[in-house]
Amino acid sequence: MFKSILVPTDGSPLSQEALRKAVAFAGEAGAKITAFYAKPEAPMPQYVEGIQIDKVLQEQYEKAAEEQAQKILAFAEGLCRDAGVPCTTASASSDSPFQAIIDAANAHGCDLIFMASHGRRGIAGLLLGSETTKVLTHSKIPVLVFR
Repeated sequence: MFKSILVPTDGSPLSQEALRKAVAFAGEAGAKITAFYAKPEAPMPQYVEGIQIDKVLQEQYEKAAEEQAQKILAFAEGLCRDAGVPCTTASASSDSPFQAIIDAANAHGCDLIFMASHGRRGIAGLLLGSETTKVLTHSKIPVLVFR
């Protein structure tokens, strides 16, 4: 039924467990996985009298975010390789991770998004928001939520 599964991951233990389940699911379905990491955008550069004062800090931030993405996605590649599931990886910088996830699923031709949910409710859910809820609300692609 599903042939191409996008698995967003943030490297958290829950996200890693969801990735393990997604790999097993993909193996049984004969599907491939695209592991995706939404990198936080670097803060906007600050200017004082027309001089950019934190360009070096911004470059360091972007480098650290890319290193983090590679580390998280390498974990996904290893799980897929060990299970014999075809895998590609992708990352993008975005202030709206839910939109980056949806965009990645569309760009990679995925027919399912398989993602974790922390299950926050009440005030915590309201204040912290939920990228999973936002993906569920805005995606035209089916979403399977692991909790």
